[in-house]
Amino acid sequence: MTVTRFSQLALSVALTGAVVLGGCAPQLRPLPAGAMVQPAMEWRTAVQGTVPLDRLWWEGFGDPQLAALVERARVGNADVQVAAARVEEARATEAASRSLLFPTFEAGLTAGARREVSAFGQGQESLAAQPQFRAAYEVDLFGRNRAGVEAAEAGLAASEAAEEAALLSVSAATASGYVTLLALDARREILRRTLDGRAEALKFARDRAEVGYTSQLEWRQAEAEYQATAQLLPQIEAQIARQENALSVLTGEVPGDVVRGTSLSALRLPPPPEVVPSELLRRRPDIAAAEYRLAATDAQMRAARARFMPTVGISATAGAAFSDLLADPIALWSIGGSILAPIFNGGRLQAQVDVATAQRDQAAFAYRGTVLNAFREVEDRLAVLARLSDQKGALEAQRTAVADAVRHAQNRYRAGYTPYIEQVDAQRSLLAVELSLVQLRADQLNAMIGLYQAAGGSPERSALQ
Repeated sequence: MTVTRFSQLALSVALTGAVVLGGCAPQLRPLPAGAMVQPAMEWRTAVQGTVPLDRLWWEGFGDPQLAALVERARVGNADVQVAAARVEEARATEAASRSLLFPTFEAGLTAGARREVSAFGQGQESLAAQPQFRAAYEVDLFGRNRAGVEAAEAGLAASEAAEEAALLSVSAATASGYVTLLALDARREILRRTLDGRAEALKFARDRAEVGYTSQLEWRQAEAEYQATAQLLPQIEAQIARQENALSVLTGEVPGDVVRGTSLSALRLPPPPEVVPSELLRRRPDIAAAEYRLAATDAQMRAARARFMPTVGISATAGAAFSDLLADPIALWSIGGSILAPIFNGGRLQAQVDVATAQRDQAAFAYRGTVLNAFREVEDRLAVLARLSDQKGALEAQRTAVADAVRHAQNRYRAGYTPYIEQVDAQRSLLAVELSLVQLRADQLNAMIGLYQAAGGSPERSALQ
């Protein structure tokens, strides 16, 4: 009866203290105004011919080697492996936080031998052993431990989303790097063809100068133009080697040669993915990670407020005493509880709440910034793709005109109607236009890769939410 009355008294004191301290605990502030984002109904740039977003979107470019490189990068890239390790760390942290919701059990044994003076003034030796079992449990009346678990769960989800964001980023970087490599190959091929033309023009000018048909000026002009083109080839070769090295490292391998599957012109430009602004919030892994981080900081803020409340603990021990001085072992046990409430701490608890609230607000504005940046990235890619189509038509028409001008300039020069410089100017214009066409093709492909990355990559993004 005495134990029962004591328990009832302790519970009454705990509840009374909780009510009193609950009134002293600070109120949680709501999310700051303007932290959320309302997506637009549609994109600024109209999109035609869209298709459902494919999880393996890199296969839509029609190059098996590109797809193989992306798959290797998704497995072997160092950043992806680091992100996976962070997921394991977050999972272990979540398990550690969850363990606070359960009681702890411990077992121990103390034993020894001793010699002492007996009550009769004589030396006495004894052997003693005392096994013991302990149990303790913190009653989470005010949800502090539960809030910690929720924060850890949100942190784990944020790490998983960050891992998916790393996979998406590495996939896009690998595909874009491969396109850049093919563009360099195309530039090298154009320069080689141009160099062959320059060599032919140089031979023609030298033959004419040697027979006295023209002065050596045109010969030297042709030689200078040939050398100017020749010195561009080593630059392209060096860029190709650097790009191959970068792609090798991106896939988690030592720098080396990269096998090509096709040419830049043979790469297929897939149709744009179908995505509406409201769906972007579900598909973007970086947005999901930011949202989970916001949830984690909100739980940490609630845990900081719960520190104003008392902690209630229950503990029990049971054991026995064994000694050669005792006829029989003696059973030992104890059971009790504790209530520990903060009274004065110099403002430390309030400061912890203020810190947690500021971190929650930072996470809220970071979430807003992530969402706005995601919308901007999609809009930018759509605008680039739309303008590049118009630019391509004008550039192809320019190439046709310049190629015709080169043909006329060559005929006029060979007939002796114009100096060599007129042919050189036309050939320079043609080289510039052809290189621009290669760059435009690479820009189109890279813009489409960027659009797939900006769209979130995988429609299964929502499965983590």
